Amino acid sequence: MSLGFVIGESKPTFVTAITSRALSVGEYIKIDSEEGEILGLVERSAVSSAAFTDVKNFDEASESTEIAELNKRDKTFTSHIGILGFLENLRRGQSIIPAIPPIPGTEITLPSKQDLEEIFSPKKEGWVSIGNLLRNKSIDVKVNLDKIVSRHLGILAMTGMGKSNLVSLVTKQISKLNGTVIIFDYHNDYTSLNIPRINVIDAKINPRLLDSEQLSDVLEIRESATVQQRVLRMAFTENVKKSNEFWKKLESEIDFIINSDDNKLKEIRSSAYRVQDIVEDAQRRFEDILDPDMGDPISFIKEGCANVLNISELSEKQANVALAFYLQQLLKDRKDASIAQHGRTKRERNFKFNSPVFVIIEEAHVFIPKDHDTSAKYWAAKIAREGRKFGLGLGIVSQRPRSVDLNVLSQMGSFAIMKIIQEDDQRQIASATESTSRELIAQLTSLNVGDAVLVGQWTNLPSLVHVEEVKEKIMGADQSAISAWAKADKMKGIAVESTQGLVQKDLLLD
Repeated sequence: MSLGFVIGESKPTFVTAITSRALSVGEYIKIDSEEGEILGLVERSAVSSAAFTDVKNFDEASESTEIAELNKRDKTFTSHIGILGFLENLRRGQSIIPAIPPIPGTEITLPSKQDLEEIFSPKKEGWVSIGNLLRNKSIDVKVNLDKIVSRHLGILAMTGMGKSNLVSLVTKQISKLNGTVIIFDYHNDYTSLNIPRINVIDAKINPRLLDSEQLSDVLEIRESATVQQRVLRMAFTENVKKSNEFWKKLESEIDFIINSDDNKLKEIRSSAYRVQDIVEDAQRRFEDILDPDMGDPISFIKEGCANVLNISELSEKQANVALAFYLQQLLKDRKDASIAQHGRTKRERNFKFNSPVFVIIEEAHVFIPKDHDTSAKYWAAKIAREGRKFGLGLGIVSQRPRSVDLNVLSQMGSFAIMKIIQEDDQRQIASATESTSRELIAQLTSLNVGDAVLVGQWTNLPSLVHVEEVKEKIMGADQSAISAWAKADKMKGIAVESTQGLVQKDLLLD
């Protein structure tokens, strides 16, 4: 059945069509060219009415309504269609753009369900279901997990649009395949995720494994307090790191600086007193976070599981230090494993993970900011560049793409982009995702909760998708203040009745 015809000037990558009905943005169409069948994606859709042209007042609008109802030719449906490639090649996962643009007058039809299923639901190993086409809910959409581990993934959206649900879904699908996922959970959104093989870890930091600059951040010594940082650097010796009584030894080294007769050390005595107070205070404030006897934190991560590393109790600086440490150790471990598995060394190598690992960083704009350097940003950038060679994939999640370092963001080979309103965010996305057209970017403001534009290597074609809801995810949804208040008021009433009953009982006994 004919849907419309190509009109005006056409290009190998773009055509305009007049259609028999208004087409939805995100709808797929087929163009029957001489070279073969071409698949296109509706990126912009418009409806115009001749009767309402040059209407200037209410009376004219009212009259035009009657004319438009009588004239079947009044409405014009125009669609701007991006060409995705030859249908036959797309079925095999190849996107080949025609060299010759479709001729004006070429017929437009709808692709068959089989056509779309072969492209979006390939029956291949490593492809897993993630939802359905937004404009054709009968078509299941699958993504290639191999590509997100080898080429990385960015999930970008406003708050409340479904980022954490998508993270949960990806984690669930990898877990089904006995894969290893590590989520750095900054807001305690995933600790209650009820899926098989989940391993929740409350983040702790072993101060022995840090350098003096990292310890300074963990203890929350101000960046401008350079003398205090110098004192800590002098006191934080190898003997302190190796001591059975870490804190006592560190305090002893600071005491030595305070009580020294050396004139140079006397000059920094007041700063040493302040560092001493900070160390004593940290042992009390951060006793659940800083643990010099915990051993290697990496040892708590389980291979073949969905590991949720709860860093919600850490301050931003502490979380940054912890994240940098984990990323550094994970990259080292995967390098050692790769070298050993390929037999490129005769030395025995110790490594924990025998298979690829996928790391997900929530709140990426905090840890990978564009306006300043952090240790976590350094190691995330290194993984983005080198991780694919060693089986270490990186997923970054953010509601503020404009604040994420573009060098890291542009290394993501695949993206799921949900509702984004801010123009600065849209520009950053356009800079990082070359395959996303301006028309698709413009549609980000109109997406609903759970809707996403999928682009990149994890899907055969750019697509508008409604992501499946993960029922096992309990936390992360918006809370209803009205329901909570009503429940609290009801509990308050029960408490009052109970108290009155006890008072009455006492009176009767008297």
